[in-house]
Amino acid sequence: MSLKTRNAIITGSTSGIGLAIARAFAAEGANITINGFGEAAAIEAERAGIEADFGVACRYSPADMSKPAEIAGMVSEAEAAFGSVDIVVNNAGVQFVSPVEDFPLEKWDQIIAINLSSAFHAIRAAVPGMKARKWGRIINTASAHSLVASPFKSAYVAAKHGIAGLTKTVALEVATSGITVNCISPGYVWTPLVEKQIPDTMKARNLTKEQVINDVLLTAQPTKQFVTVEQVAALAVFLCSDAASQMTGANLSMDGGWTAA
Repeated sequence: MSLKTRNAIITGSTSGIGLAIARAFAAEGANITINGFGEAAAIEAERAGIEADFGVACRYSPADMSKPAEIAGMVSEAEAAFGSVDIVVNNAGVQFVSPVEDFPLEKWDQIIAINLSSAFHAIRAAVPGMKARKWGRIINTASAHSLVASPFKSAYVAAKHGIAGLTKTVALEVATSGITVNCISPGYVWTPLVEKQIPDTMKARNLTKEQVINDVLLTAQPTKQFVTVEQVAALAVFLCSDAASQMTGANLSMDGGWTAA
């Protein structure tokens, strides 16, 4: 129970990586604020499940990560409910694929807002309380695309490179305040979102499921294995531990060797 007495916000945590991190933190005793879109009944089931499984308090914030005022409100409401916000995981993200000359302007704005600017707004709102308590952990979910690029993903790659820079900058600013700021850069992670893409790709490219996995999704990952959400969550838990108190400003790859080449 290394996070007992700590209170965490995880954005984009109604499924996938964010939900795995929320559950891993709860298993260590932290109270949780989850956030994200989805079916109300499914979100409530996950929220209640965290409380039942781990004996912690779990709140849900419907804050829209494209709206700065709602992000600031999410942080202030969590502080009011739990007394502090000690851990912020900026995990919310969306994707759109298009050649740059055809990239819809509204999609560029949406991706930059949700994948990059939302992290700035959450950090800006949470840092004063962390400084006052002289303890805080900020973890940003980046991507292998914070280090390398792929075609047709201009907004996503730009946002993830921005997350890496934001992480380093804030880490330097708060280095003497007991706050660490790091980002995790996964490669392809096995999530329901990825799994749902496979049938469409099979049909579009006339490939088998195995060919889609090995020759499309995992072509860049030398291990030819997906990262699991549990592995990402375990690294996030470690970054909140005392053992990681001198790790700050780091961009930690978890990508099956993708960015080693």
